[in-house]
Amino acid sequence: MKYLKTIGFNSNQPIGRGFNYPYDVAFSGDGRIFVLNRMGGLNPRGIRIQICTFDEDWLGEFSTGPGDGHDQFRVPVCMNFDAQDNLFVTDESLNEVKVFDNQGNFVNKWGKDVTGVGTLVGPAGIAHDADGSVYVVEQYAARVHKLTADGESVLSWGEEGNGPGQFDLPWGATVDTEGNVYVADWRNDRIQKFTPEGEFIAAYGQSGNGEGQFHRPSSVAVDGEGKIHVADWGNERVQVLNPDGSFHQLLRGEATLSKWAEEWLEVNPDEYDVRKESELLVEELPDHLQTPYHVASQTEPLFWGPVSVKLDSQDRLYVTEHSRHRIQIYEQ
Repeated sequence: MKYLKTIGFNSNQPIGRGFNYPYDVAFSGDGRIFVLNRMGGLNPRGIRIQICTFDEDWLGEFSTGPGDGHDQFRVPVCMNFDAQDNLFVTDESLNEVKVFDNQGNFVNKWGKDVTGVGTLVGPAGIAHDADGSVYVVEQYAARVHKLTADGESVLSWGEEGNGPGQFDLPWGATVDTEGNVYVADWRNDRIQKFTPEGEFIAAYGQSGNGEGQFHRPSSVAVDGEGKIHVADWGNERVQVLNPDGSFHQLLRGEATLSKWAEEWLEVNPDEYDVRKESELLVEELPDHLQTPYHVASQTEPLFWGPVSVKLDSQDRLYVTEHSRHRIQIYEQ
């Protein structure tokens, strides 16, 4: 993978262009990019989903503001489009999955009345297979649930633990071209792979900061060649594994200014001068700032909070950084 471009810049405004703690992206059938803006700290007013293009045209937003309404969120986590171009969004606070069409219109919600189950417990990662089944990771139940597009339970698997098929605060999920399910097993520092029926196939990774090791992986994506892309969140990096789980490539971030940031700096020249002098552009840091978190927080081009990895229809990799409020894009 090689760096291509960056989209986004920080805005703490409740509406309009700009991100504040973005957590995930998804791609509609026509290639538009939907960005889940989660907000952070004591300012939840700007929770919303924004729509933009690869060329950085901002197209609008929907589901603005926090709340319990049909088209509102409290703590949204992940999202994904199905084959019918419906957008599914998880909310770990409301314990719901909400469904929208590709124009942002509310369609349906479920999660509190799943047949034979009751309420989903902390839904986070979400993925779809070619048959239309929905896989939802339940963080606080330590399991994966397979449902129909209408929220009817098909099967579930997993329990708390660190053995094969067990989880400890699982987070992101994806499905490969053969229908296998991958789950970012966050607190167990690994990626687990399953059949569509929930049968354990393999686990990749272990705790650490070396090649092929993880610290709190939050998201996983598999490309058309079977390569596994992992948001190694706690190590402030992205790792690419070969289909057999062996190490392939390490990405640390190479961000340049986005079109939005350039436009903002053009009308705020004083800020541009400050930015040129900022220590955030200096990669040589003192010994007491050498942890992955400190290096990332003090070095602007690097990933800081790489919470999500997603692949578009061209297998371009989108890395969403919640702490730098942007998306870095890489290509093969």
